[in-house]
Amino acid sequence: MIDLQATAQTKARYNRIAGIYDKLEYMMERRAQPWRRQAWDKVGPGKILEVGIGTGKNLPFYPEGGKICGIDLSNGMLEQARKRADRALQEIDLREMDVQALDFPDASFDAAVATFVFCSVPDPILGMQELARVVKPGGKIVLLEHVRLDHPFIGWLMDIINPLVVRMVGANINRQTVRNAQMAGLVLESVEDMMPNGLVKLIHAHSSNSQFGSKPRHFGRDAEIQAKDGNK
Repeated sequence: MIDLQATAQTKARYNRIAGIYDKLEYMMERRAQPWRRQAWDKVGPGKILEVGIGTGKNLPFYPEGGKICGIDLSNGMLEQARKRADRALQEIDLREMDVQALDFPDASFDAAVATFVFCSVPDPILGMQELARVVKPGGKIVLLEHVRLDHPFIGWLMDIINPLVVRMVGANINRQTVRNAQMAGLVLESVEDMMPNGLVKLIHAHSSNSQFGSKPRHFGRDAEIQAKDGNK
């Protein structure tokens, strides 16, 4: 079941800050640009769903020949994305939609991409299950996300201050997204640390009903760390 109150609050927060969102994330975005490029390099041409398109920061990295549908819970963020797309002369199908309840038939897309999105989705497991549903069997699901650090003190501190961060900007800083992806039934093909401390991860996955089977592969130390994760 979708938590309608939490979803409405998330939408309201992002509508409130949509006009200044890029300014708020200016410093972080300078570092994130190579990560975004690396995420989209994993996606070829075809029909692609971008979840949480936000202000359209990924537009420069879309693959040639890709037919992009970008969705966002916030109409305010979509308006910023529309302006950016118009300036770049890029054709994108923009829709206001909740990833927890996607208004698409099964197997509608060749791939799905989300960058720094599932920190804000009220029920991230439900959202990832929806991605698995709308992506064709064998299609790619690429997630670029910041996660809770697996450190006794820092992880505890992230848990303590998380409610304040959520109230301010709508993003949870203590999500354990690799574990959430596993709980959603995604098959993890690779998990890469974008930062030495593991704060940002690039997850390459498929849905569990794909040709790749239903058992996740093992990825050495990173997989061992993520196996300890719970759902935050």
